[in-house]
Amino acid sequence: MSEFTIYHNPRCSKSRITLSLLEEKGVQPEIVLYLENPPNKKQIKQLLGWLGISAAELVRRGEGDYKLAGLDKNSSEEELVTAMAAHPKLIERPIVVKGDRAVLGRPPENVLELIG
Repeated sequence: MSEFTIYHNPRCSKSRITLSLLEEKGVQPEIVLYLENPPNKKQIKQLLGWLGISAAELVRRGEGDYKLAGLDKNSSEEELVTAMAAHPKLIERPIVVKGDRAVLGRPPENVLELIG
């Protein structure tokens, strides 16, 4: 089992680049295809804590599911977390985790913070 985990969407170029960057550095992360195996609300809250950001900073507002879920700029943290658990396309990607630390791979070079 790897000490790294990547919440990955293979259709996303940033996610693919981030995974390649990890592999170039000799890291073979556990790959979570989060659209197929979405994190639950508890896991999303844990990821937010490790990332040190709010749900508003992790949600993808440009996705159609954002409006379908009834979300807007005034949505609460709990509403956003609930929506991301129900509609994983709303989760910004990729997220790379090492231990109790995580970074968003936007830009992909952010993952170097976890390797260093």
